[in-house]
Amino acid sequence: MKASEQYYLSYSHHFDIERQQSIDEGKNIGAAMEASYAKLASMQPDDPQREEMAAAYLDEMARQPLRADFPFAEPSTLPEIQKERLDANPTSKQPIPQTDLADKVYGAWLGRSAGCLLGQPIEGWRKDRIAGLLKETGNFPVHYYISSEIDPEIAKKYGVTNEGGSYGNDSVSWINNVKHMVEDDDMNYTIIGLAVVEKYGYNYSPDDVAETWLNLLPLLRTCTAERIAYRNLVNRMDPPHSAAYRNVYREWIGAQIRVDLYGYINPGNPVKAAEMAWRDASISHVKNGIFGAMWVAAMLAAAAVTDNRQDVIQAGLGQIPSHCRLAGDIRSVLQWYEELVPFDTVVERIHHKYDESNPHHWCHTISNAMIVAASLLYGEGELEATIGLAVLSGFDTDCNAATAGSIIGMQKGARALPEKWVKPLNDKIRSGVDGFGIVPLSQLAGRTMKLIKNNPYIEWMD
Repeated sequence: MKASEQYYLSYSHHFDIERQQSIDEGKNIGAAMEASYAKLASMQPDDPQREEMAAAYLDEMARQPLRADFPFAEPSTLPEIQKERLDANPTSKQPIPQTDLADKVYGAWLGRSAGCLLGQPIEGWRKDRIAGLLKETGNFPVHYYISSEIDPEIAKKYGVTNEGGSYGNDSVSWINNVKHMVEDDDMNYTIIGLAVVEKYGYNYSPDDVAETWLNLLPLLRTCTAERIAYRNLVNRMDPPHSAAYRNVYREWIGAQIRVDLYGYINPGNPVKAAEMAWRDASISHVKNGIFGAMWVAAMLAAAAVTDNRQDVIQAGLGQIPSHCRLAGDIRSVLQWYEELVPFDTVVERIHHKYDESNPHHWCHTISNAMIVAASLLYGEGELEATIGLAVLSGFDTDCNAATAGSIIGMQKGARALPEKWVKPLNDKIRSGVDGFGIVPLSQLAGRTMKLIKNNPYIEWMD
């Protein structure tokens, strides 16, 4: 995701997304609420009453009950989530060998960075624009990072510029402008996870995650649900209230991109990885926003012990409610793959269900999780193909390529990753997390391994 100039700390810009979100959640929205929505939509942006009415609309929408015919079971508390899993008591862990584990962990950090760097300069672009640029610059299918050193007419056609870098980066992160992995919220949160566990251990609380944010993460490094939760925390709202209060982004992708570290440090133990992800996600998200985080963390834990991509995806599904919207859509992707549906057709189906020109769909957990799943399946276990498919699919390009790259990096290990994707990173990453700055990726991997060696929830293979 990208920090933007939207007014995230007011409510008059949120009511439309709240309506969409509440419909998604199955709320019974009656005539009175629809009349309130129509009134808000008709008001001028500078009307002084609009802000007050929008806040009241959000509060009233939060009180609306679910429809009696809503077919999904989507709790937000950990015990209820675990009760709704397909197997309520799954095997908690799998014995793992120590051989090559350090290489896998380093590979995960590298793969995540590579995917993020590929997708960051085109974040916010629509699928057709992405494909057009790549085709006209000879990078289709994707075989390298994207450069701004291209024909000036092509650059003008697609709006390729070097100005307007995000997150304090000096320029847009085209490959010709970078000397190391640039700062990005996807990577900041992976580092935040490391800081949380280093300080509080494996049994940290949601409050510990919140405190770490407030101590180490500047407000303007946050977006959407995280920014709303940050404001709520500053206003002394404890989790999980911080996730729900006037937070229209509560099922967006933010938690799904934050939790890779918990998968890294629980190799072979998807249950523990998902449970730790819940503690992080619950300070800013609810329902499918939380499920996406648990799914990703569990997949990464499984990726440390299997190269089977379908098994990895199923391991993630095993940690979330079996009858939630996310699980149903991911199962659809798995079914299409098994039916040999072409990748382009899969992407068309995702775009038919979710409209990437709609901000709520573009940044939602579920639409982007479908892209991650499809990219993993059709990428055939190769980093280049997987992250390339992730960005070609549109939606949140850097987030999806980072998650998919992380999983492939964990499976293959650093030594097996193509040099052309690893070398430009120069084993360094710039972070906006206080106390880190520009730090070697290998050092972060080493610190991750230190946590793993002290993990009381791992069963080592003899």
